[in-house]
Amino acid sequence: MKEHSLTEGSIGKTLFAFAVPFLIANILQSLYGAVDLFVVGRYYTAESVAAVSTGTQVTQIVTSLVTGLTLGSTIVIGQYMGQRNEEKVKQTIGTTLTLFAGVALLLTFLMLVFERPLLTFLDTPEESFERTMEYVAVCAWGNIFICGYNAISAILRGYGDSTRPMLFVGLSCAINVGLDFVFVKYFQMDVGGTALATVMAQAVSMITAIVYLKRKDFLFDFRLPSFRPVKAIAKKLALVGVPISFQEMAVRISFLYLMAVMNRCGVYAAAVVGIGSKYDVFAMLSATSMANALAAITAQNMGAGKPERARKSLWYGMGFALVVSCLFWLWAQWSPQSMIGVFADHEAVIQAGVPFFRSCSYDYIMVAMVFCLNGYLNGRQKTLWTMISCTAGALALRIPMVWYFARHYGEDLGMLGRIAPIVSGIMACYTLIYVLCEGKGLRKLVNKF
Repeated sequence: MKEHSLTEGSIGKTLFAFAVPFLIANILQSLYGAVDLFVVGRYYTAESVAAVSTGTQVTQIVTSLVTGLTLGSTIVIGQYMGQRNEEKVKQTIGTTLTLFAGVALLLTFLMLVFERPLLTFLDTPEESFERTMEYVAVCAWGNIFICGYNAISAILRGYGDSTRPMLFVGLSCAINVGLDFVFVKYFQMDVGGTALATVMAQAVSMITAIVYLKRKDFLFDFRLPSFRPVKAIAKKLALVGVPISFQEMAVRISFLYLMAVMNRCGVYAAAVVGIGSKYDVFAMLSATSMANALAAITAQNMGAGKPERARKSLWYGMGFALVVSCLFWLWAQWSPQSMIGVFADHEAVIQAGVPFFRSCSYDYIMVAMVFCLNGYLNGRQKTLWTMISCTAGALALRIPMVWYFARHYGEDLGMLGRIAPIVSGIMACYTLIYVLCEGKGLRKLVNKF
C-alpha cells in the first residue's frame, strides 16, 4: 500500500485533500449519536430522548479518552513518516494496537462498575434513569471495537491516508442507521436498541478495516508476533498522547457537570443540552477535522524539517474552519426552533431550547480558533501546553462559571448557554498569543510549557 507524503506540493491543496476525507469521516461518525437521538425522538418519549442525551455524554468520555490517545499515535507515526523511518513506523503500529486492546478491556470494566454512581452524581432524571443505565451498559461492551477502529484510523492518518478511514466509517454509519430503525421502530427495543446498533456497526467497521489492510499488503501484517509493545515507543506515545487524552477528559468532565446542573432543571432541560451537544459536534466538525489534519500534517513536516510549511498550514486550516462554523452560528441565530425540531417535536423542549441555542452558538466561532491552534501545537508535540490550556479552561473556568451562573440565574438556559463561548474566547486569546510568541522575545518563557 502506497504511503502518502504531506510534506510536498501546494500547502492549500495538500491540506484540503487530506482534511476533506477527515471532515466527511467525522460527519459520518457524528451521525452515530445523532441518528440514535433522532430515531428515539421520533418513536419514543422525552424520557427516552433524555436517556440517550445523558448516556451519550457518558460514552463521549470514553470516546474522548480513546481519540486523545490515538491522536498521539497519529503524531508519532507522522513524525517517523516524515523521517522515512519505516522500522519505527512498524514498531509504533504494533505498540499502539497492543496497548489499545488493554485500554479497551479496562474501560469496559470501569464503565460497568461505575455507571450507576456516575449517573447518580449527574442527577439523571428518575424517569429516564434505568433507560440511561441500559444505554451505557450496552455501549460499554462495544469498547473493544471503539478502541480498535480509532486506533486503525489514527495509524492510517499518521501514515498520510485519510481516505480509507472515511470509507470504513461510512460503512459503519450506513449499518448503524439501518439497525437503528430495525431495533427501535420494528423490534421496539427503545434506547437499548440504539446502543446495540452502534456497537454492531463499529464491530463491522473494525473487522472490515483489518481484513482490507491485510489484503492490500499494508506495512503492518496484523500477525500475532507483531503485536509486541516496544517500551521506548510506548513511553513516547504516552508522553504525546496522555496529555491530549487528559485535556479531552477534562473538557468532557466539565460538560458532564453542566449536564448535571441541567438535569436538576428537569427532563426538558436535559433533552435540550443533549440536542445542543449534537449540534456542537456538527458545527465544530470543520474545526475538529482541521485540528486533527493539522496535527498529522504538522508532525510529518516537523519530522521532515519543514516548520514554516507546518505554520502556514495552520492559517489555511483556521480560515476554512471559521467559515463553516459561522454558517451554523447564523442558523442558530435565525431559526433555533428548526434546529431543535430536527431531533424532538415536543413543544416544551423547543421552547426551553431557543434561548440556550442562541447564546451557546457563539461558541462555534471561538472553538474553531481553539481547535486549530491546538491541532498545530499537538503536531509539534507541544501537548503539555495544550493539556494545561484545555484543563484550565475546563476545570478552572467552565466548572466555576457553571456553578456561579446556576446559583444566580437558576433555570435561565440562555444565561447558562453563554458559558461555553466565554470560556472558549478566553482560551482562544491566550493560545493565539502563545503561537504568535514562538520564535520572538518571549520564546524562552513559553517554551517552559
